Amino acid sequence: MSSAQSIFRARPAKSKGFQSTRKRPVWEEKPTAAGQAAKGVTLTLVVLFVVIPLYAVVLTSLSPQSSVNIAGGIVLVPHGLTLNAYREMLSGGVVTRAMVVSLVVTIVGTIVSMVVSVLCAYGLSRPRSLGHRWILMTLIATMFFSGGIIPSFIVVADIFHGYDQYWALVLPGAVSAFNILIIRAFYMNTANELIEAAKLDGASEFRILWSVVLPTSKAVNAVMALFYAVSYWSAFFNVMLYMPADSSKWTLQYVLYTYVSQGATMPGQNAATAFAGKDQPAPLSLQMCVVVLTLIPILIIYPFVQKHFTKGMLTGAIKG
Repeated sequence: MSSAQSIFRARPAKSKGFQSTRKRPVWEEKPTAAGQAAKGVTLTLVVLFVVIPLYAVVLTSLSPQSSVNIAGGIVLVPHGLTLNAYREMLSGGVVTRAMVVSLVVTIVGTIVSMVVSVLCAYGLSRPRSLGHRWILMTLIATMFFSGGIIPSFIVVADIFHGYDQYWALVLPGAVSAFNILIIRAFYMNTANELIEAAKLDGASEFRILWSVVLPTSKAVNAVMALFYAVSYWSAFFNVMLYMPADSSKWTLQYVLYTYVSQGATMPGQNAATAFAGKDQPAPLSLQMCVVVLTLIPILIIYPFVQKHFTKGMLTGAIKG
């Protein structure tokens, strides 16, 4: 018998009562029936908290004056549906004009912001680029320090003559230091072999950015574009600062703020003369109609970008 076999046979057998003291993490444990039920109840409540207000807003926007009177406000049980409120809002006037302004500002602003952010992030992601350390420190500093509203208004309105100009709705918020840092961190994970191979083929920096970096970073670019688009679509404070009382230059969000939050009367929207009898839209239906119109573009765009969220925000992940 060899020494190895003797040692193996001499080893004492493990007793049946011996159990390992190491416990698995909580997330590796098999869920109990009570835990599964609690998760189901929690998710159901969260969904109800989201769906019920949205359902009430949409239903109220589709309800005539009689249904609003019966409900005493927000409608939860339909008593007849009508599109008169949407016809009134989209037949011309301040709401239709505001939708066009919001769409143009969102599209142009998103393009400008993405161009500036991508170029800045790519330059900061390349080692030994000119002054990248100081530029990076300056960007980080702007996340913690701000000049305030009054200096910003003086710079835009007086120095650059942006008062009552549409570009005042785009350029003051065109750059987000946080978004640039996110894109930069993602670009830094681009394989150096691909960049070096492109340089050996004689590609310029712009060619490398267009043909190598951007195709391998579609996820983060899609997510940042959505962030910028939502920011421009939801903004109303710049309209309050730089636009005069002329409602023809207001965005849809500022119309929502003025006529829904503040309860003002919409100019040019006289439902009593446009509709007769019981079919005239209620003022509350008109307000909820504006709320629905502000939600529709985001609800349309979000499903197409949702698949990029996980990959786009995990900036340290390895891209295949």
